[in-house]
Amino acid sequence: MTRAFRQQADDQILDRAAALFAQHGYAHTSVQAVADAVGLSKAGLLHHFPTKDALHAAVLAQADALGRQVLDLVEDLPPGPERDRRAVEALTDVALAHPGLIALMLSPVTQGVDAAPTSAGEAALRAFGVEPGAAVTERVVRVVGALAALAVLSLAANQHSQTTQWRPFVVATCTDALGHRRPSATTPSSDQVEA
Repeated sequence: MTRAFRQQADDQILDRAAALFAQHGYAHTSVQAVADAVGLSKAGLLHHFPTKDALHAAVLAQADALGRQVLDLVEDLPPGPERDRRAVEALTDVALAHPGLIALMLSPVTQGVDAAPTSAGEAALRAFGVEPGAAVTERVVRVVGALAALAVLSLAANQHSQTTQWRPFVVATCTDALGHRRPSATTPSSDQVEA
């Protein structure tokens, strides 16, 4: 097995495992469920990751690395529209390439306070200048809304195999949620009903 093929297989395993951990939690995700999700036998999966703990640790390390990459791209920028746009674009690229990992990263945001925060999720908040555990303000709600939209839209784009086509719309939606109207954004027509 070539190194590139092995890395691609490991990346796929990590992303699928992350999605299952995000959806069901670590305790309720079996090695067999991960193996089934990636089309391997249990023994085949254990060839890549010898234990469930090793798999979980690798998933968390990958999510942390991706979260750190996003934070590194924006942390030198002052808070404001430019930093927000860069953070949205970087997180969108991560989400579209790794939908399972983004689901795990953002599970504390999308699943509420009962979900255990991850350092990757905390990095996503910090990319927008929000400290984890900050008091609820309009800004915090907007950031949470943008991240929740990102998680849902990236999963939908992947399910429809439309990641490239949806990317500009995902970025625009999340940027709008943050309160940064785009010059090209139009106001709703009179026949549209407000929610």
